[in-house]
Amino acid sequence: MEQIFNPYMPLSEYVPDGEPHVFGDRVYVYGSHDKEGGDFFCMLDYVCYSAPVDNLKDWRYEGVIYQAKQDPDYVNHRFMYAPDVVKGNDGRYYLYYSLADKHECSYLMSVAVSDTPAGKYEFLGYVKHPDGRPLQDFIIFDPGVINDNGQIRLYYGVWYDFDENPNFTREESIKKQMEMYHKTREEIENTEGGIQGPVTVELEDDMMTIKHIPKHIFPIIYKGTDFEGYEFFEASSIRKIGNKYYFVYSTFNQHELAYATSDYPDRDFKFGGVIISNGDIGYKGRKTVDRLNRTGNNHGSIEKINGEWYIFYHRQTQKNDYSRQACAEKIQMLPDGSIPQVEMTSCGLNGGPLVAKGTYPAPICCNLTNGHMPHTPCVGIRLPHITFKDGDRIISEVEQDTMIGYKYFKFDNVNKIGVVYRTLDKPIKASLLVKLDLDGEAVCKIQLDDSKNWKKAEGVCEFLNGTHPVYFFFDGEGAAEIKEIYFE
Repeated sequence: MEQIFNPYMPLSEYVPDGEPHVFGDRVYVYGSHDKEGGDFFCMLDYVCYSAPVDNLKDWRYEGVIYQAKQDPDYVNHRFMYAPDVVKGNDGRYYLYYSLADKHECSYLMSVAVSDTPAGKYEFLGYVKHPDGRPLQDFIIFDPGVINDNGQIRLYYGVWYDFDENPNFTREESIKKQMEMYHKTREEIENTEGGIQGPVTVELEDDMMTIKHIPKHIFPIIYKGTDFEGYEFFEASSIRKIGNKYYFVYSTFNQHELAYATSDYPDRDFKFGGVIISNGDIGYKGRKTVDRLNRTGNNHGSIEKINGEWYIFYHRQTQKNDYSRQACAEKIQMLPDGSIPQVEMTSCGLNGGPLVAKGTYPAPICCNLTNGHMPHTPCVGIRLPHITFKDGDRIISEVEQDTMIGYKYFKFDNVNKIGVVYRTLDKPIKASLLVKLDLDGEAVCKIQLDDSKNWKKAEGVCEFLNGTHPVYFFFDGEGAAEIKEIYFE
């Protein structure tokens, strides 16, 4: 039986910041490209994955579609941050991105072009003013692009709370922005509304020349508005649904993707709500301290595929922010245009629960916590995490208070649930309690013993039927690594 789970790309692949677009009869996902075990964001060249719109279980690797070294600015900046792609009025496909290095972002918005959605893309030039000066207004970061009935519109920007943080004076805010963005005092003070925040600008038919000075699309001051607590941080993405514009973005909380709507593409946006959090924070009232994963930045967007709506986002793995993996969930677009928040799942694009039969990789868990998971990097902290060793993708540092959750499985007369595990660095005297409800009773117990080699262990339960989440709770002493789970 053909199935798919989150992350929907191979477990060895790390493509965050996913922008899904339907072109023809396929959906293409464009994103950054992290290196497994890398020490910075976006260290690899752009790749693309695509799937038929009528079969989101059948993803195809399209290969490397663009290399950072194709950009003339590669001598100064080597890492390509989050991109977006739009189909131009000439029928060609245009890739927008900005380069960065470990110390600073680029000051240029680059454009590459291809005759097909999956490339190869060729460098075209930089977004520029009519007089040829490169676009450097506001902060060049995270492009989102739309072809709105022939009008090409570019969105970009980033925001920190310097001007609204009581710990910063106005002078300290200006100096911080000068240092961080390499802007002059005059640029900061003379830009209406400041240089931060999401902005938009229209492009000429050459896809590079701006028609006017970019303008803010969100309030200049968030305090007292409906955006307060969900301020724009980064990850601009734009969609038009009917006559309404949906701007999807990462909030200043970082772990969540939210949206705002307007009847206009360049003003009057109102906060809509959160679509997803990579810690399930906010879902059914879940509090930040009760996050169900280690959280980090998030970036993605929504797309209608074969009549259904989906949110594409990324999760954190390992113990840093540099190994992020692509996930997706089905969402609802309600009659009033609102989008309720959805939870992270393991079944994602499967169209329903996974079948509780056979073996699954342990890292497809959608919840992984010890009850006090942190936000952002946690190098040097002992906690359960997804990682790689000797060619295997596994869950490591599984010990007391660890919970590993999977949503959802469909059971049909299942009476054994097991894991493939090994001892990590502490002798094991423990068991895994298997629950089908987070606060429920265990349906079986899996006894764990010391084993330096991968070993199977399973628990017997009464025949289970129906659709349920599956939670494994480590109970006892020692530490383990888990490679697979299985059902019989």
